[in-house]
Amino acid sequence: MARRPAAALRLVDAPRPVRATGSATDRIVESITSAIVERRLMPGTKLVEQQIADVFSVSRTVVRQALNRLSRDRLVTLEPARGAFVAMPSIDEARQVFQVRRLVEGGMARRLAQAIGDEQIARLRAHLRDERQAVARDDVPGRTRLLADFHVILARLLGNEVLARLIADLLSRSQLIALMYQSGHSAGHSQAEHVQIVEALARRDGRAAARLMEQHITSVERNLRLDPRTPDLASVLRPRGAGA
Repeated sequence: MARRPAAALRLVDAPRPVRATGSATDRIVESITSAIVERRLMPGTKLVEQQIADVFSVSRTVVRQALNRLSRDRLVTLEPARGAFVAMPSIDEARQVFQVRRLVEGGMARRLAQAIGDEQIARLRAHLRDERQAVARDDVPGRTRLLADFHVILARLLGNEVLARLIADLLSRSQLIALMYQSGHSAGHSQAEHVQIVEALARRDGRAAARLMEQHITSVERNLRLDPRTPDLASVLRPRGAGA
């Protein structure tokens, strides 16, 4: 797959200097991940070490540590002699990510319906309200972050931080996939599907919650251009006006 032209690198608006190596590495990882989730970093963007080091007032060694972590999470690709780039997921990887999400998040929704309390339902409805407002005012970064956070919040309501981190990683990769393959799934559609999931949870209907979650993830996947039409080479190359 041909690499797209590198996009401009934009991580944060007003970074604060960080002193501790560990916290600096964490902050770089979190900033790049957030920029991907909020669609401020596109697939194929070159991540220039010195530029990132200047943004965060750290050494290039710290930047490399962050890029290595992001590479392990499949959000960044490290290429010898070329540097680091925001990953460009393949079609097979995209399908695998959504398959894993259906398996994991469907089971999560079923389990949560059995354990959720009224206060947690109220928290989810407050989150839905924030989603709806962000969609209404066309706040693209805000609504993208809120729509992704919805899935992580469900995992945290179960008290399972390992699951929450797994889902957060899958969502970051899903955002790259959506950017790469031109998602046609609207924010308003996602928000409406989230409402249906919460209503099933409020009824403590685990079967419906799981089914709605799986349908939601399938709907997002189906709106991706994962099956591009392959042109007939002869018809593309034949000079205009030539007969059959």
